[in-house]
Amino acid sequence: IYADPAKRLELYFRPKDPYCHPVCANRFPTSTMLLRVRRRTKKQQQLDTEEQIQPEVQFEMEILGIVTTVYKFQGMSDFQYLAMHSGPDGKQTSMYDKILMLKPEKEEFFNRDLPLYIPPPIFSRLDTPIDYFYRPDIQHREGYNNPQVSGENLIGLSRARRPHNAIFVNFDDEEIPVKPLDAAVQNWKKVCTNPVDKKVEEELRKLFEVRPVWSRNAVKANISVHPDKLKLLLPYLAYYMLTGPWRSLWVRFGYDPRKHPEAKIYQVLDFRIRCGMKYGYAATDMPVKAKRSTYNYSLPITVKKQGSHTVSVHDLKQGLGTAGTSGAKKSPSSRYKLKESVYIFREGALPPYRQMFYQLCDLNVESLQKIIHRNDGTESECTERDGWCLAKTSDDLRDSMSLMIKQIIRSTRPALFSNTTSSEDGKEQLAYESGEDEDDEEEEEEDFKPSDGSENEMETEILDYV
Repeated sequence: IYADPAKRLELYFRPKDPYCHPVCANRFPTSTMLLRVRRRTKKQQQLDTEEQIQPEVQFEMEILGIVTTVYKFQGMSDFQYLAMHSGPDGKQTSMYDKILMLKPEKEEFFNRDLPLYIPPPIFSRLDTPIDYFYRPDIQHREGYNNPQVSGENLIGLSRARRPHNAIFVNFDDEEIPVKPLDAAVQNWKKVCTNPVDKKVEEELRKLFEVRPVWSRNAVKANISVHPDKLKLLLPYLAYYMLTGPWRSLWVRFGYDPRKHPEAKIYQVLDFRIRCGMKYGYAATDMPVKAKRSTYNYSLPITVKKQGSHTVSVHDLKQGLGTAGTSGAKKSPSSRYKLKESVYIFREGALPPYRQMFYQLCDLNVESLQKIIHRNDGTESECTERDGWCLAKTSDDLRDSMSLMIKQIIRSTRPALFSNTTSSEDGKEQLAYESGEDEDDEEEEEEDFKPSDGSENEMETEILDYV
């Protein structure tokens, strides 16, 4: 636990009991001393039996070292769950000897008749008290009737829509928007109060003039703008595609990629690096590390999460010029810029993350571009799966890219492939299948880290707007 600063120290009152619920201690930095104190008592000889002589006491202190970290148990101990059975007379009987298998048992052990015992599926995830602020029942006036249930007055399961006022378009929608919502215009004008913001707006306008479809990461790699301001600027200049070959991309107002065959170069490719033991190496051998791993997952009670810094409208008006220590070290022109690798694929270079969303025009490899442009001039129909490209174009691109990445891994770590056979063909796969049928990784909202290359969140950036 001490080796991982993100974990909390757990204390089990009954370590051998699998149903024991632990209490957790938070980690705190400190600068204190560890002392060893000895108390020595020297008894003096008693000359007179009537007088009591106090023994002589001496204390010796020694500094053993400096303590830099302490763990404090500040939470509630919560409940303790016991494997007990209540009989008809109310008597409690322990069931540990009946349900815990401490040694290999014969078949009779599993066929015994026992009282029904169902442990809880999960214990409390919190150990700090919470005020629920229960409200009293509303006292309506006499004659009041509850309204009929409809979609307008139901509390939805999703969170409230955020006030960024982006326009979302599905592939099946007939019309596309030609201008932003009035609320989006007002939101941007409210925060666009300094020359830097006006310059960023003009730079983004020029980007959409050169190329009508952009991913958010591609925008971040070409202009330096704070992510909270970008959330307000993008809905002011473009609409967001939810489905189809341009899903998760921002499209210039008035431009419909479904009507322009040349827009196929802006289509999105969901690419995932393939890895697995059956290909000669495990996921842990990959040079590209995963953002999260199920093996390192910690429950909320064992992780002390820091609260994120909220950005106010006043901060946005001031340009957030000094937000973050890492950003203060960089020039204003590149403070929030990302690396090109977050949206461009080049031969001989590994992607920064195991799952990437590339636009076809950003695959800077000649062989990949030949696959994309196989049907130039003969495009007849734009489909939701393949867009203006030939069928299975995405699969061919993934196979070629996976082979390139495997060659890079082979050159950097040849020992991993020492046992591969020569019968493997050119379409040797590295990993779990990367088709669109795979479940997308669930993205978490994280604090912005300037210029480190943010996590590829094209597919899930919609959460910032709804």
